[in-house]
Amino acid sequence: MKTALQLVLFCLFSVSISYAQSDAYQKKKQDKIDKGSVFTKIINRELPATIEYEDEEIIAFVPNRLQAPVHLLIVPKKEIYTINDAEQEDTEVLGKMLLVAKKLAKEKGIAETGYRIAINTNEDSGQSVFHIHMHLLGGKKLGPMVDQTGTSKHKD
Repeated sequence: MKTALQLVLFCLFSVSISYAQSDAYQKKKQDKIDKGSVFTKIINRELPATIEYEDEEIIAFVPNRLQAPVHLLIVPKKEIYTINDAEQEDTEVLGKMLLVAKKLAKEKGIAETGYRIAINTNEDSGQSVFHIHMHLLGGKKLGPMVDQTGTSKHKD
């Protein structure tokens, strides 16, 4: 019985390690958090940006590297590192980000043709700025979000 329990614990520990952030990513992430968010610097007007929307809680601007004809970043002014760090008290601002995306999509003429909203979280998604932000993407056919070669639970 003891051996079976040890085997189960070993397997659980091994699985948790395989899904952990790499040491290099964790260090890079902490260094960026310690330096302060580039988005906070934009909010504080320490760095320039083409601002498309701003109110007391949210700012939206054009990113440096466009990934679509319409590409905006929608950012809460409150610095929240990742979605995993969001709390119940952040519910309203997170919901407001969606409504700002809807408004901007309409203003940019992509509401009817379609747009994508994406929030990356941590290493496997490619999050590189540790201040949550929503990408609003549109203005062309965007294609699949991820590689479509994954396996399906359903048989066709």
